[in-house]
Amino acid sequence: MLPERESPLQQLSGPATIRLYLKRDDLLHPQVSGNKWRKLKYNLIAARQQQHDTLLTFGGAYSNHLFATAAAGQLAGFSTIGIVRGEDHRERDSPTLAFARSCGMHLHFVSRADYRRKDLSEFITQLASQFGRFYCLPEGGSNHLAVQGVAEVISEIEQQLGRVPDYVCCPVGTGGTLAGLAAGASEPTQVLGFSALKGGGFLTDDVQKLLNAADLAKPFRLLTDYHFGGYAKTTPELIAFILDFEQQTGVLIEQVYTGKMLYGILDLARRGYFPDGATVVAIHTGGLQGRSKALRCPSEPSGDFRE
Repeated sequence: MLPERESPLQQLSGPATIRLYLKRDDLLHPQVSGNKWRKLKYNLIAARQQQHDTLLTFGGAYSNHLFATAAAGQLAGFSTIGIVRGEDHRERDSPTLAFARSCGMHLHFVSRADYRRKDLSEFITQLASQFGRFYCLPEGGSNHLAVQGVAEVISEIEQQLGRVPDYVCCPVGTGGTLAGLAAGASEPTQVLGFSALKGGGFLTDDVQKLLNAADLAKPFRLLTDYHFGGYAKTTPELIAFILDFEQQTGVLIEQVYTGKMLYGILDLARRGYFPDGATVVAIHTGGLQGRSKALRCPSEPSGDFRE
């Protein structure tokens, strides 16, 4: 079944200068978890209302979005098509693509040049002539319906806290989650996004476009200094931080999105970015299927999250 319950809000023990909470959207569903479910929810409803039986979307060989869409489609009774960037991985599937196939997703591989045309109407028309009628989900699932779904997490947080948080933070890949949090946030909550992409400043415009499409004018801030080399890139420092965090909290995270955001939050806290006593809520966006093999090793705790 698809998720129908709220995810828990877990308080973490450090750092001492702020009250730090983790919104455990990773627990929404084993496969359709985190921000992926939030983004898909109203798109699945719209697809059903428009009498579609097929979902088509885009992603790379390790895309969390392809993974979640394949699972959600199978659970909700949709056929699914994944337009995959790059060479055919049929003989050496990534775990993500292997899982998508196991859910019945048809994978169609295109060149990187063609993939860059994914937002052009003529390319969508070509795909429709090839595959027939479908409901099109953008890369990462980020559209105005995704914004609507993600916005709901704010009211959940406020109800669970019993007050309005000072800050809500999320990792950023395509901008849909950041736009949704900004859309749902009440004053005086400040919404911070941590870019997982090197040179991710362009995401500010992408987030603003999503808010404009939803006819909303809401503030947010994008931070671009915690990408650790770029999308899906990592460093020994980041891996050590994630291992330490997991050992002390028992919460699994990954190196592409949530790990970078949590590192950034702690670094900002040490630098005095947050006022003393500020309530900071971080969104765990799931994606644990993308955990690095390097995260299967033990590490010594540093004390940042120790009870």
